Amino acid sequence: MSASPSPIRIAACGALTAFGDESVTLAALLDGHRAFALVPVLGREGGDSVPLALCAGHNYDETVPPGWLAPLRTLVDRIPGDGWGSPRRPVFVTSSNFGVGSLHAFRRTGESAHLAHGTPFRCVDWLAGQFGWGPNVTTFSHACVSAHLGLLQASRVLAAGLADEALVFSFDFLSPFVAGGFHALKILNADLPTPYQERETGSIGLGDGAAFTVLTRDHGDFTLAAQSLHNEMHHFTANQADGTGFDACLAPLLGATAGRRFWLKGHGTGTLEAGRLEAGVLARHFSGAPLVGWKGSLGHTLGSCGLVELTIAAAAIRKGRAPGTVGSAGPAFTPDVALEPFDLHAFDSVLCTSNAFGGAHAALLLSHA
Repeated sequence: MSASPSPIRIAACGALTAFGDESVTLAALLDGHRAFALVPVLGREGGDSVPLALCAGHNYDETVPPGWLAPLRTLVDRIPGDGWGSPRRPVFVTSSNFGVGSLHAFRRTGESAHLAHGTPFRCVDWLAGQFGWGPNVTTFSHACVSAHLGLLQASRVLAAGLADEALVFSFDFLSPFVAGGFHALKILNADLPTPYQERETGSIGLGDGAAFTVLTRDHGDFTLAAQSLHNEMHHFTANQADGTGFDACLAPLLGATAGRRFWLKGHGTGTLEAGRLEAGVLARHFSGAPLVGWKGSLGHTLGSCGLVELTIAAAAIRKGRAPGTVGSAGPAFTPDVALEPFDLHAFDSVLCTSNAFGGAHAALLLSHA
């Protein structure tokens, strides 16, 4: 379990989803749109059709260079400043996929060009060269809490005075290898996801996603008021059935949330057991706080979801209106699940949560500075 030592400010942030940047994405969510298309899970090799939300210009089948490089550049071009990767301006890269689709393509085709970006180290090293970053780049990967790990480590480096600014950069793009793994688990199927909705069969959708944030100690519109991580180390995929892992992650944040008027941006993939546990624990601790989840529209952006959805939450705060749980209908797991958009004038912060395979949990409190 970990918590950040002091509040950290967000000087800039941006995101990329299948809809576009964070502003376009927020507008689409507020209008209730879904980004999914049914795509053969193995791409050009066929297979069952599954709901995927792909960024414009991203070729789902592996190419050299990767088809996600071009859309990723549009996000990188928005990062302010220069000198990233220098001693006082470190970069923290987070992902759960990196270039694993390229590694899979190499194993299938034998084309050695795929190896230039087929492993986490080679992929990040290659991207640093593409984007002109220096050598002070640290990589984190832990399934769907990956972005939270980068945010917390960057916050600690800043709090210790070891950096002037820190860049957290996260990206996850889909490939037949990635989608095929979820399809094999039967949670990626022909159904569209309906987060927090009571129904007989659960399902998820997957989505491309990338985001960045520049963290500082002393300037920026938003504050990371508190952060927490907890790992149950319980099972390869499942949580403890009593929900104690969710409780353990939230416990360090209870003091920080006391007296605040906040809403909840949950993980909400569309699976039944984890969704029911998450919604139930949040309702027990924060009864009356509206809970939303956006993966029923954007798809699950995997290791990048924490930063992608944080950026959209910040955009929602700026606009004064939060999207509801797109793609879902009643009955919901708890009465606090918000199915429709709502105004944010009565709120001063948002609690964002992410959960991962094996009982890994993360949460942070975002407030307007």
